[in-house]
Amino acid sequence: MEPVFIVGCGDIGRRVARLVMERGGAVTALVRSEESAARLRELGIATVEGTLDDPDTLPGLPTRGAVVFYFVPPPGGGNVDTRVRNFCAAVTPGDEPRKLVYISTSGVYGDCGDETVTEETPVNPQTARARRRLDAETALRAWGKERGIAVVILRVTGIYGPGRLPLQQLTSGQPVLLESEARLTNRIHSEDLARVCVAAADRGDDDIFNVSDGHPGTMTEYFNACADALGFPRPRQVTMAGARQVMTPLMLSYVTESRRMDNSKMLEKLRVELRYPSLEEGLRASVAPAEGERGEQP
Repeated sequence: MEPVFIVGCGDIGRRVARLVMERGGAVTALVRSEESAARLRELGIATVEGTLDDPDTLPGLPTRGAVVFYFVPPPGGGNVDTRVRNFCAAVTPGDEPRKLVYISTSGVYGDCGDETVTEETPVNPQTARARRRLDAETALRAWGKERGIAVVILRVTGIYGPGRLPLQQLTSGQPVLLESEARLTNRIHSEDLARVCVAAADRGDDDIFNVSDGHPGTMTEYFNACADALGFPRPRQVTMAGARQVMTPLMLSYVTESRRMDNSKMLEKLRVELRYPSLEEGLRASVAPAEGERGEQP
């Protein structure tokens, strides 16, 4: 197997690393501190230290002939992902990876109402966060074309799973939208996302894939289901007008956009069989995960 280099080895990175190592692959991860390096080495993951915010720390990255999984979010602020650009510039000629898999966001499509969103749907990012992700996509695809590197873009929906449920929101009394006003949202279980990433490395070419479980619902339905699964009271509901007064800008950006994601290309071309194709199954596994399946919020 080709060596694997993970840039951004949080919850999803560790899950991907585990899947790769179960197949006998060798994994190295970029880390920012010795503390992070020590934790990953305990899992059998080799490490190199550096930060994408400082190009001087990035020479000699182990990218030659490797499969790179790039999971680092853009920096806050602006419409440009400087971290992606620093990574691309750090890969010297002759050290190109064979393939790069990038986790982007379905937010690049913007608000699509009740329309079904395929990979052919025009992008229309309406938040700075989504514009930074689209900028990263564009930079990586141009870099891949120039350097002969296959770049696979995964436009990922909301991620949930062990360690990724909205405990803080439920325990702090944050409201959700009235069910009658709630917009469509989409999800993927963290373990299924890791398996999609590995399948993209195996079978994805220069291409874009929507990643979701294929069962859109509303954010209100999701929070209610999480509350029921965890034994918490369901959150109070407010109108959209009320939400604009009490919700954080980040949460408001999630509830004001609507998308119905089509995952058929992911299922057919990457030949992924989802372990948790419904929220009910995924929440059951998230509340009582099997040994070795516990993840941490990145």
